[in-house]
Amino acid sequence: METVDTSSVRRVNGRRTVTLNIIPPRSVALETGVAMVRNDVIGALREAGEIPAEVNVDISGASDQLQATQEALGGNYVVAVLLVYLLLVAIFTHWGYPLLIMTTIPVGIASGILGLALLNGLGELMPLLGLPGFSQPFDMISMLGFLILMGTVVNNPILIVHEALTNRRGGMAVAESVSEAVRSRLRPIAMTTITTVCGLAPLVLIPGEGTELYRGVGAIVLFGLLGTAIVTVTFLPALTATVLRLTERRAASS
Repeated sequence: METVDTSSVRRVNGRRTVTLNIIPPRSVALETGVAMVRNDVIGALREAGEIPAEVNVDISGASDQLQATQEALGGNYVVAVLLVYLLLVAIFTHWGYPLLIMTTIPVGIASGILGLALLNGLGELMPLLGLPGFSQPFDMISMLGFLILMGTVVNNPILIVHEALTNRRGGMAVAESVSEAVRSRLRPIAMTTITTVCGLAPLVLIPGEGTELYRGVGAIVLFGLLGTAIVTVTFLPALTATVLRLTERRAASS
């Protein structure tokens, strides 16, 4: 529906100004709608010459709030990583061993992004099975899942590294201390991972009213924990053993 309103002329800095309010549908994320308006609408009209070069177009309103939220969220990521690292340093009283544990954070983030892509692929296959399909955008609420991951994915690696260091101080060889740490901590790691995954699975895998708002957060946390759990019992022990050997060799040579 098109309407024409000539009852008033609005000016900003002496220039005529026209305000166009755009409300995207609920199925479209805000950042997706902003990108569509900026690229597919304004950009296309600029290239076609429909918008003259002397006409300035600014996107404001919720878009400004979105940009401010993105900037604040980026700062929160940095603060979260620093807080986690400093807390681990205080626990281990060592500057290096916490870095072993924090190697799982990038793995968790990558697993969360991959899991979100797999979830969207599953949503596209749902109609073929006679079930309602869905599409989960990578929106701001979903990005909050990475903040949650930073505080949760380090829990299982703490068990492995701490137990390996304890065994090593008890006189065990490096390989034996790490393998014993994995053997003794495998059950609690499996229990915490399985219970968390089972708790998040209904939110992620069963579509329903209201689930689309937090499905992205659930998917990122679920798949991020799964990915880090696998790395914790495979790659992390090998890395821990390597670091312990290098540390002992450096101490022996000095």
